[in-house]
Formats: sequence, structure tokens, C-alpha cells
Amino acid sequence: QVQLVESGGGSVQAGGSLRLSCQASGDTSISRMLMGWFRQVPGKEREGVAADDSFGSTSYAPSVKGRFTISRDKFRNTVDLQMNSLNPDDSAMYFCAADGLHPYMRSLSRTVHADYVGQGTQVTVSS
Repeated sequence: QVQLVESGGGSVQAGGSLRLSCQASGDTSISRMLMGWFRQVPGKEREGVAADDSFGSTSYAPSVKGRFTISRDKFRNTVDLQMNSLNPDDSAMYFCAADGLHPYMRSLSRTVHADYVGQGTQVTVSS
């Protein structure tokens, strides 16, 4: 099992920045798992935001590319999401995800269908 705990959400004005962090723990190794982030707004589907496939490749949703950066520390079992130039459309609950069961899926899809998901952290961007 893997436990994921997110932190770093909050409220910010448009144009501002936030950094989300996710700490993984448990008795299952995540070193070869994809780790990433998805977000969800009530009433809407989950949206894969960013992913690190553990082999040096990262993926971003078009809506965040150039503004968000995912970084992973395999030694500390953490994955962070630096979010810059935030706008109100980025407001959502952000979830950390770790996936080892769906290697055939595209990376962002794997975050949405991940076998391990954290409890989420709210990000609110005001205009």
C-alpha cells in the first residue's frame, strides 16, 4: 500500500504562485511508479495536470504547460507541483496520484486512473 499526503494548497490572486507537495509513504516501492497530479472541480471530470513517469519523462496538460512544473525526488519519495501565473480557471481540488497498474495508458490518463490517490488540497485563484 501507498499513502499520499498533499500540502501547499490555498488561496491566491490571479497571477500568483503556489507550490503543492506530495509525500509518499508505505510498504510498496514507488520508485518505478508514475507520480503526478490531477485536479477536479465539483460536477466536472478529473483533469490530468502533470506527470512524471519515473524514467525522466514529464507530461503536462496543454492548459498548464509553461506555467506548471512537476519535480520529483525519488530519495525523499516526494513530488511537487510549482504553479505560476495562476488564473481563476486553475481553481480546483488538486490530488496527488501514484500509478503502477496502467503502463499502457498515456501519462496524464494514468494520474486520473491511478491506483493510489491522496486526499486532495484545495487551490482557489481569485480574479
